Amino acid sequence: MKDMFAFADELGPAKVIHVYEPSVNLKAVLVVDNVARGPSIGGVRMAPDVSAQECFRLARTMTLKNAAAGLPHGGGKAVLCADPKMPKAEKMTLIRAMASALRDIQEYIFAPDMGTDEECMAWVRDEIGRVVGLPRDLGGIPLDEIGATGWGLRHVADVASEFCACHLAGARVVVQGFGAVGKHAARFLQQQGAVLVGAADSRGTIYSPQGLDVEQLIALKDAGQSVADYQDARRLERDAVVGLECDIWIPAARPDVIREDNVDQVRAKMVLEGANIPVTPRAERALHDRGVLCVPDFIANAGGVICAAMEYRGASQGLVFDSIEEKLRHNTRQVLEQARQEGILPREAAVRMAIGRVKRAMGFRRFSLTSCAPQHT
Repeated sequence: MKDMFAFADELGPAKVIHVYEPSVNLKAVLVVDNVARGPSIGGVRMAPDVSAQECFRLARTMTLKNAAAGLPHGGGKAVLCADPKMPKAEKMTLIRAMASALRDIQEYIFAPDMGTDEECMAWVRDEIGRVVGLPRDLGGIPLDEIGATGWGLRHVADVASEFCACHLAGARVVVQGFGAVGKHAARFLQQQGAVLVGAADSRGTIYSPQGLDVEQLIALKDAGQSVADYQDARRLERDAVVGLECDIWIPAARPDVIREDNVDQVRAKMVLEGANIPVTPRAERALHDRGVLCVPDFIANAGGVICAAMEYRGASQGLVFDSIEEKLRHNTRQVLEQARQEGILPREAAVRMAIGRVKRAMGFRRFSLTSCAPQHT
């Protein structure tokens, strides 16, 4: 209990729910952080080593992300402790059981995240109906399929390049986590003239200073293979990706991949945080002190949740990319200009902006943390 309340502050969390169903080996945690701006949207993350602490941190990131993006939603997150590569029937049983267990938690809207996808959200819809990130056949806007987060990262990189003397045309890019986010970020950046020189997934790292074939890599991943199966590149250990020389380094996988013990290995002009909480606070400070521009996660990777929120309100796919571009370019410029003017970390400027928006919303609510709807007696 003490550890749980160590994460509590004036913003939240509003609810913490542990789910355990031994008959199907379901172990999960839901954190609804803050719902002053509306019901929380946050993905269901599935991995064998997820923890309640990780869920707390990710839920807060979603609160800040949704506020910074100007969405009428609060922040939440769910983690499911299991191997996402388990047989499909077993995975479906777990996802359905989790959705059923959280049926009455109206403050939380399910969404896909690492280890879950549009098909998983279709199972949730069948159980409880409160979900975004659905397959196209069910009227959804499949954010991973269209690359909503990667599209946002491309525009954030374009704006951020003005603040670190790094032009996209010819920029060398390394992607750590060549999955749903990373592969689309690489594809969109390549269309702007950038060159992917390094990529990594759970099985290894590849590197070629002459450039990698992005479409070939995407085809490998779509076929269930690894970037390590790419032939025309140097193969390295998985963690070697941190030290690859480049202009733009994009972490797009798990939390805390850049830490105090490896931050000195980073050789980039810009770290574009495609994953949530991929850089620890002290490592981010160390990079800033070295002159490496770090664009915070909840500013850089908000394209996915913007897409999800628009789907929830019935918007068409044609409007999604324009909205992501407009919001993320504006927020990135605002944050980086303020950081430059005040001599502070971009994260400090971003947190100040997002928390200000959350607190203003809280001021309009009777019970700002515990309900996404006004309470009446």
